[in-house]
Amino acid sequence: MSRAFIIAEIGINHNGSLEIAKKLIDGASLAGCDAVKFQKRTIDLVYTKEELDRPRESPWGNTNREQKEGLEFSREEYEEINNYCSSKNIEWFASAWDTESQKFLRDFNLSYNKVASAMLTNKELLEEIASEGKYTFISTGMSTITQIDKAVEVFKSHNCPYELMHCNSEYPMPTDKANLKVIDTLSDRYGCNVGYSGHETDTAVSVAAVALGATSIERHVTLDRCMYGSDQVASIEISKLCSLVKDIRKIERALGDGVKTVTEMEMSCANKLRKVNSL
Repeated sequence: MSRAFIIAEIGINHNGSLEIAKKLIDGASLAGCDAVKFQKRTIDLVYTKEELDRPRESPWGNTNREQKEGLEFSREEYEEINNYCSSKNIEWFASAWDTESQKFLRDFNLSYNKVASAMLTNKELLEEIASEGKYTFISTGMSTITQIDKAVEVFKSHNCPYELMHCNSEYPMPTDKANLKVIDTLSDRYGCNVGYSGHETDTAVSVAAVALGATSIERHVTLDRCMYGSDQVASIEISKLCSLVKDIRKIERALGDGVKTVTEMEMSCANKLRKVNSL
């Protein structure tokens, strides 16, 4: 079995702080993750004026706009993130929520793209992403098979490599809603790699997903689940992330290659325990 690609989803759990972002990058690197992921939005394109003017109490002010703007990093801050990840030898990429954000991310020459579940039905954005021909992870939460069919067709039309990610977009997700058998359903239907993007509060489901063939795992990470932010409660802290990566790598070794063999130690046991060898 190939090695699962493990993504620590920082998302907006940095709360607009480079210091917190760097601590989360440190944690992902310590755990042995392959990449960290952020989210990028052009506020005035993603949200209407009415949404942005709506009252909302947050650490940044009293309106939804102030909260949304407080969570966005500038170009200079992303340049620092880019350099910091390079120094830690860990990949980073981001899910763009609008075409201008995708163009912004393109300037960093990242190795991967990501389609968030909420963006799977945004054809204009999918066309923009697929036009780059870059390996893209596509989360499928909140999406029907018909909607996934249409999204996949966009990537096929651009000959853009992609990997679907089974996902339930409940935050947090109850364990009995995981429906991990969908991993096989998607793999059989589309003939592609299928990962798992989880929003549960423990790690057992993610480990089970790897045992069932998930080729990537994405989990939201946080320094503290009690921090401000809508995604914190559906995230795991760094200590649990370390355990998750360790358990995934252990499961991968346990799965083996599927070839039935008799080990040297088994032969020794057979010589001691088998009294009759008539076959």
